[in-house]
Amino acid sequence: MKTEQQMTLKQAKGGFTPAVAPLATSTILTDMQDIHVGETTIPSQGDQLPAYVAKPAHHQGPFPIVLVVQEIFGVHEHIQDLCRRLAKQGYLAIAPELYFRQGDTRGYSEISELMQKLVSKVPDSQVLADLDHAAHWATRHGGDASRLAITGFCWGGRITWLYAAHNPQLKAAVAWYGKLVGEKTLNSPKHPVDIATDLSAPVLGLYGGQDGSIPQETVETMRQAIRAANADAEIVVYPEAGHAFHADYRPSYNAEASADGWQRMLTWFSQHGVAGVK
Repeated sequence: MKTEQQMTLKQAKGGFTPAVAPLATSTILTDMQDIHVGETTIPSQGDQLPAYVAKPAHHQGPFPIVLVVQEIFGVHEHIQDLCRRLAKQGYLAIAPELYFRQGDTRGYSEISELMQKLVSKVPDSQVLADLDHAAHWATRHGGDASRLAITGFCWGGRITWLYAAHNPQLKAAVAWYGKLVGEKTLNSPKHPVDIATDLSAPVLGLYGGQDGSIPQETVETMRQAIRAANADAEIVVYPEAGHAFHADYRPSYNAEASADGWQRMLTWFSQHGVAGVK
């Protein structure tokens, strides 16, 4: 793995895909002081899975692990920055490039085209297996297998719900504005509302009340599914926030909801045995 010392800030920043331009002016850039960051590859399903990793530099570990699941735009600067923020909270954070077999998000300028030509071709089963391999890699590089959590955003929010029903070793999950219902396809045979009875880890869902892509009736449908399953899950809705309210590089950013959601995430992790190393 390339270490912090081998990477320049420019390399670590990565950059954004043109699909999300124009950028907001409030972009947050977390520095690398007291953390190690780098890029690596992970053996997974016969391929080498690229990933971005960040962990504390002041402690030998083992560290609690957080799998960070990308938005539809891939592991760009914002996702990398979230890994650095988690590392500063005492976690080994790892964000695998979950589309790498199907293509590169940077080749698309329209979200609809990106969804149709790339994202829709990524099988859920492939993603869940890649996350398993990323978690296993982390346990061999300073991570604690008994303290495994996951968080994901937008596309990754949906995956976070699915992973909480997939990996029985998972201790906690936080899904940010992930789609809850949808059309069933060969690549996506189930959605979060379908797997409420299978959740094996506690899930916190964070949603925006003004999110036009995730209607409130679908949020209520998920709440009903959680109650019916007696699942350990909770959904928080921020009434004034829209979709991607945590994405500080986009006009949708809502600083108040973002800060509250981040603190709720850290508290959720800590309450379920995945507190950061201090």
